[in-house]
Amino acid sequence: MTIYRVTNSALSKVDETTFAQEKLLERRDLQRLLKSDISVLSPELMVISEEFGDWEESARRIDLLCLDRQGQLIVVEIKRTEDGGHMELQAIRYAAMVSSMTFAQLVLAHARYLGGEDAPQRAESDILAHLKWDTPEEGNLSEDVGIILVSADFSRELTTAVLWLRKRGLNITCIRLKPYRLDEQILIDVQTIIPLPEAAEYEIRVREKTQASQRANSAREDIFLRFWAQLIERSKPHSSLIANRSPVPDHWLGGGIGKAGFTLNYVVRQHDSQVECYIDYGKDWGEKNIAAFHALEAQVADIEQNFGAKLDWDELPQSRGCRISKVVDGGWKTPETGWPDLQNRLIDHMANLEKALRAPIQRLNI
Repeated sequence: MTIYRVTNSALSKVDETTFAQEKLLERRDLQRLLKSDISVLSPELMVISEEFGDWEESARRIDLLCLDRQGQLIVVEIKRTEDGGHMELQAIRYAAMVSSMTFAQLVLAHARYLGGEDAPQRAESDILAHLKWDTPEEGNLSEDVGIILVSADFSRELTTAVLWLRKRGLNITCIRLKPYRLDEQILIDVQTIIPLPEAAEYEIRVREKTQASQRANSAREDIFLRFWAQLIERSKPHSSLIANRSPVPDHWLGGGIGKAGFTLNYVVRQHDSQVECYIDYGKDWGEKNIAAFHALEAQVADIEQNFGAKLDWDELPQSRGCRISKVVDGGWKTPETGWPDLQNRLIDHMANLEKALRAPIQRLNI
């Protein structure tokens, strides 16, 4: 960013400088100035401690440990360099170290920072006021820890890492402090470069949508695990096909029929399910898959008679394999009280499919 001074006759460019040229140091100057007015970084922050390092077997120190109004600890790491060094790695370590901090430990850290005989009382009072809590029991500190990286500028490597971390839900921000010299004065341009202010709200919405999707996926996987666990037990008196299988967090579960390239699978979708024989000799055997499928399809009358109903015969030209299946109503969105009936129907169909296909498959010579 370029800064100009307005004069009567023209716009006059203000010269950039560096903290090194101005002999401004990280701890003695930048950290001290930010500590005295942390709102430069965010009006939501309160400084809890400076050079915090209350842990064993480590000499590492957090430049500024802060707290936001949502009860989230914020690690502030400060550099005066033009690339930020490896500050994101340092900050992640620090965030991990304070992630289990309790309210009592937070008060103790702030009391040490304040100093004085009544420091514990003042520390608790200040923290409660910042959080707008009446008592420590009114809320809980966030389990997450945020990070603010402050530097004269940031390398491409660092910003790439930060963007990647943000996509994975880490609250990490890059704030650039750019120094300028105007006559005898030093000016500092403070810019949040990640996330860009105009993109921050959109990024939050995207992250919330992603998190909601992840929660939905987790809930669905839990349903699959329960469904398969029940089906495995229910099927044991009727078939050994999946008797030794473990439940999986996926929409299908299957076993072999005694010949390479053929599997019998149970498949559940949202509102319907199926039993199937899937033919797949491997990625380089497409013609063999089709030949086997057609050889079985030539026996369709006998196979369907032994199965006891019509089957769906799908060559699946857009896929690698071929499929013979029977679809039934009811899927993983069926209320759990309806699972026994659905599972019984699937087990019966699978027993019939195995009976109808085992001999024809064993006779194949492709």
